[in-house]
Amino acid sequence: MSGGLVALLDDVAALARIAAASVDDIAAGAAKAGAKAAGVVIDDAAVTPQYVSGADPSRELPMIKKIFWGSLRNKLLIILPALLLISAFIPGVIPFILMLGGTYLCYEGAEKVWHKFFGHHEAAKEAPAVERGPDAESKVIKGAITTDFILSCEIMVISMNEVGDASIWVRAAILVLVAIAITVLVYGAVGLIVKMDDIGLHLTKKESAGSKRFGALLVKGMPAVLAAITFIGTIAMLWVGGHIMLVGVHDLGWHAPYDLVHALEHPVAGLAVVGGSLAWLVNTLCSAVIGLVWGLVVMAVLHPLMKVLPFGKKKDGHETGDTRAAVAGHRPEKPDTDSTE
Repeated sequence: MSGGLVALLDDVAALARIAAASVDDIAAGAAKAGAKAAGVVIDDAAVTPQYVSGADPSRELPMIKKIFWGSLRNKLLIILPALLLISAFIPGVIPFILMLGGTYLCYEGAEKVWHKFFGHHEAAKEAPAVERGPDAESKVIKGAITTDFILSCEIMVISMNEVGDASIWVRAAILVLVAIAITVLVYGAVGLIVKMDDIGLHLTKKESAGSKRFGALLVKGMPAVLAAITFIGTIAMLWVGGHIMLVGVHDLGWHAPYDLVHALEHPVAGLAVVGGSLAWLVNTLCSAVIGLVWGLVVMAVLHPLMKVLPFGKKKDGHETGDTRAAVAGHRPEKPDTDSTE
């Protein structure tokens, strides 16, 4: 009897060790996958604040909460099952899905760069207000969740590609962990960003001179912070998209672009201490340039089509103006802060 009990305890201990090892594998896989998707995560965090820009402060966090739950549903209920089925039955399609997503990232990043230098910045200001009334907020939230779906697809495909050798159950666990962690990270950061000016305004009303100065610094600094996040997000899109295309064409048999990047890395890779970092920087810069070039090529092909297709973009190429107008149509006018006591 005691021998049977000891054997049972040994089996339980062995199962516990296997489970612990599986948890370690899942955690390590999630960290690896999440790191690879970091560029898209940064862009997701950069894009989302625009959807609540100008809204009544009391509605900012409720709107972000709804977008958060929509994003989580996108990842867990639609994208995750679809990717698991694809990886189980037609895994050869995943590299092409990844390259399609990389092309989208290159296009979006290149479009942002193009409009930064050559676009008509007044278009967003002159965009007419759309639907006013209680449905406007729902319209904006729906648009944000739709945009998030595209970015979430890319995040999840990149993550899946990084853990493709694991079993389907480990892959599922890793993707669930990545989906939850990244969604919490992105929308937690977005919530903090959009409320930062309110926090600063609150601090300016404190009696402490230090609190007032810090509060004023937060209020004045938020436009610069948002601009910096947008800039970083654009570079990240080009870098991630360009690297996806670089690796993709290499795996499909065209080795010249990747070999050229490796040749450019070689002179700095052997340097003591900083060699690895400099090689990574060279690879990243080359990927960003490739992403920009490919994105501009896609723009040159796609923009003429957008003008003739019924589902093309609006004249200025963006829907940001309409989005902000929709939010503006559902908020009360803010009082002039200079006239209040």
